[in-house]
Formats: sequence, C-alpha cells, structure tokens
Amino acid sequence: MASESKPHTGAPCHEDKQASETLVESYPVTKGSDPPSLSNEFPEGGLAAWITVLGSFLVQFSGFGYATSFGVYQDFYTQHYLTKETSSAISWIGSVNMFLLTSVGLVSGSLYDRGYFYHLMIAGSLLQSFSLFMLSLSKPDQYYQIFLAQGMGSGIAAGLLFVPSTAVTAHYFRRKRTLVLTFVATGSSLGATIHPIMLNNLLNGPLGFSNGVRASAGLVTVLLLIACLCMRTRLDSPTTPVNYVAAAKKCIRDVPFILMTAAGFLFQIGLYYPMFFFQLDCIQHGISTTFSFYSLVILNAANSVGRVTSGFIAAFTGVPNLTIVATIACGVLNLGFIGLSNLPSAIVLGVVYGYFAGLYIGVWTPLIADLTSDPSELGARMGISFFVSGDLSFILGTPIAGALLTSNYIWWIPAVFSGVIALAGSMVYIVMRLVLAKGRSKKQHVLESCP
Repeated sequence: MASESKPHTGAPCHEDKQASETLVESYPVTKGSDPPSLSNEFPEGGLAAWITVLGSFLVQFSGFGYATSFGVYQDFYTQHYLTKETSSAISWIGSVNMFLLTSVGLVSGSLYDRGYFYHLMIAGSLLQSFSLFMLSLSKPDQYYQIFLAQGMGSGIAAGLLFVPSTAVTAHYFRRKRTLVLTFVATGSSLGATIHPIMLNNLLNGPLGFSNGVRASAGLVTVLLLIACLCMRTRLDSPTTPVNYVAAAKKCIRDVPFILMTAAGFLFQIGLYYPMFFFQLDCIQHGISTTFSFYSLVILNAANSVGRVTSGFIAAFTGVPNLTIVATIACGVLNLGFIGLSNLPSAIVLGVVYGYFAGLYIGVWTPLIADLTSDPSELGARMGISFFVSGDLSFILGTPIAGALLTSNYIWWIPAVFSGVIALAGSMVYIVMRLVLAKGRSKKQHVLESCP
C-alpha cells in the first residue's frame, strides 16, 4: 500500500511546486523576488532600452499629462468660455477624454499584441496633434466643438498611445520593471505640472484661448515626434495573437486580478475629483488668483514626487502594501477638502494629496504587471484593467462630483462622496492583499512539505 501511495502523492507535490513557482513569479512583492532565470532573458538596460523609456516618458507627458491638466480648462470654461454650461456638463469633456484614454486601450492593447506598435504610435500622435489644433478653432459657448475636439479626438488619440507606450518597456526589463514603469509614469505627472503653468499663462494672457491652445499643441506635437523616433520594440509579436475573450475568461478565474480591478474602479471614482476641481475650489474660496493658477501645479508637482519615489518604496514594502497605504490616505484627504478655506489649507491639501495620489498612480501599472504571469498577455490585461478600473470610474466620478457641487458651489457634498467611495476601494485592495498572502502561504507550505 505504501509503495502504491508514493506515485500518487508525488505528482500533486510536483504540480503544487510548479503552481507555487508560478504564483511567486506572477505576484512578486519585491524586485528581488523574480526568478533569476527569467530576469536573465531581459537586457535590463542598454542604449536602446533607455531611449525607449525616454520615448514612453514623453508620450505620458503629452497624453495622460495633458488630460489630467483639465482642471485648468474646467476653471477657464466655467468662468469665461462656456459660461452657459453647468460644472457637471463641462466636466463631461474631461471625463470622456479620460474615459477614451483608457477604454481605447482595449483596442490598442490588442493591436500592440499583434505587432502594430509603430502604427499605433504614428496614428495616435497625428490624431493628438490634429485634435488640439482643432480645439484652438473652437468658438465661445460652442460646447459641441470643444467636446468633439478635446473630449473625443484627444481622448482617442491618447488611448491609442497609452497602453503600447507603457507595455513596450516590458520588452527590456524584468527585474527593474517596477522602477522603470514608475519612472515612465512620472512623465504624466510632470506633464500635469508643466501644462497647467503654460495653459494658465497662455489662456489668461495676451495670446488668449485660440493662440494659447495652438502654442500648447505645437509643444505636444514636437514631443510626440521625438517619442516616435525614440521608441523601439525588441521582442517579436506572438505567433498566435492573444485572444481577448480567452484572456478575459482567464482573468475571471484570477481572484486577485478581479479584486484589484474592482478596487481600482471604486477608488478612481474619487481619485480625480481634486485634480479637476482644485483650482476652481481655491478661486471660489477667495484665495488669490495667482496662487489658484498654481494650485494644480503644486498638486501635480507633489504627484510627480510620489510617482518617482513609489518605485523605491515598493521595493521594500511590496506593490500591494503601498497601494493600500496610498488609497487610504487619498480617501481621508478627499474628506479633508471639506476644510479648504484659506491659503495654508490649500497648500497642505494640495501637497499631501498630490503625493499620495502619485504613489498610487505610480504603482497602478506595476501592480497589473505583477498580477500577470504570462508576459504575452500584458497588453490584454492592461487593456481590460484600464477599461474596467479606469474608464467606468472616469465617466462616473467627476460628472457626479460636478452635479453634487451644483451652481451654488456646495463643496462639502462632492468631497464626502469622493472620500467615502475612495475608502471603499481601499478596503477591497486590503481584501486583495489578504487573498494574495493566503495563496502564497498555502503554496509555500506545500513546497516545504514536498520531498
């Protein structure tokens, strides 16, 4: 009997050992936890790698960074250019832009996996440039013109660029991937720092709206041209393209991935409220116009620091743990915006919220990468996660906040809504972390019990 039982127990131990190794590979907590055999397959540096990273950085600066500078447009449209529209209606322009930025990732991620990287970069860059120049031709109180150019055109363009430009860095890095992706993510926060300075001075200066937008469009066009010249793929596209239906079915069976996506959806409904309304909030509370114009700069500069430091902190704390800390802090600080009333409170809230929001955004993409065991599915999983976590929250969050704000500017209501729903998302992230820990502990125990 004993001799018959050995073959029966040996196979499960072997399978569990393989499963455990797969789990450790799929969900590393620190950058040192990747298997050496896998990391050796990636150059982890070199001229082509870092030039590609620079190109991806510039794409984030010109795409996501420009989109998250919408707070400047929200204030300008509300007070000067779309005075007949409500705050909620105006925020729909920015929300649709952000929605398309990530939802188009379902298409661009699939095309990227099929080897259309260069086609996506060129098409997205041309469309982004065209859309911004068309925005400069929009007339006052012509809502549909601005919505089509900025909400639709620029959103689709940024969506074509976002996933491929981020995923291509995975061709060069495995061990340093989290650090590299957080550096790439700083491109959007730096863009969200530089663009508001430029736009506030151009739109409210002697150039006015049309020429000011043309100047910013020229900058974006030049940077995207440089990015297209910099980025290069290294790995061949899969012989059999990733099937999104199959990838989605696989994701449904991946409990940590599902929890991460649900948590991201809830949290990001509240995440962008300060980024869209902070400048208007400062002005309506009587804070000087000069400071109000730089309020988003302060928030986004702190955001940039958060993104840069997130990679270093995550190397010690683990990506899931840092995500939990950042989301809880952002939820509490959203509630803190109820107390914004003077210059010191605006500075403190802008700096602290910006930093923790930067930590979260910096580890969002690395968290998806950590929960993806098969590198060939990274584009598909990023597209799926961005669509569910980002898109639906973008399309709901700021329009709801704008509607709750009303034309009477009742600021505490959208602050409470954003804070509570962000904290709900952080609770789901905690559940995700517990599931990961339980699964890792179980597999480690099986490994130790195997001969």
